[in-house]
Amino acid sequence: MAIGATMHTFDIQLADVDRGVYEDLSLRVARHPSETDRFMITRLLAYCLEYEEGIQFSAGVSTTDEPAVLVRDLTGATTAWIEVGAPDADRLHFGSKLADRTAVYTHREPEKLLAAWAGKTIHNADEIVVRSFDLGFIDALVETLERRNTMTVSLTEGQLYVDNNGASATAEVREHRIA
Repeated sequence: MAIGATMHTFDIQLADVDRGVYEDLSLRVARHPSETDRFMITRLLAYCLEYEEGIQFSAGVSTTDEPAVLVRDLTGATTAWIEVGAPDADRLHFGSKLADRTAVYTHREPEKLLAAWAGKTIHNADEIVVRSFDLGFIDALVETLERRNTMTVSLTEGQLYVDNNGASATAEVREHRIA
């Protein structure tokens, strides 16, 4: 944990109907001083929507050789490389070569990201999924953020429903592909 990081706790009831994942999670999330609340919420949603055995947050934004979220198998090998925000093409290329599966969750405009990656060499670019949310959705969740949070996250037919500390927000999880 970085010096000056702000700790947030989340007790989450996760119901990902689309993948058949139902879990109760208790997470401590450190927000680095240079990390925005929007980035942290997107990182948390990426963790929930990618949840599987072996998932973990990386050491943080200061770690340059790991994504925001990753999945390791029992041998310690990285099986999923999950970026948040607006990673550059070189980082995606590296992660895609290292892991079986690569995904990007963004709280930014996905069209700008896709345009920035156009024409760049990215390993298995056609298999990388970019997921985005409405900007207003992330902002609504940021407004509900406290140091201790009780959250439900439900995904069904691509529609995401989140209740945090009694306030609800909903959005479509849009998927984009790198052309």
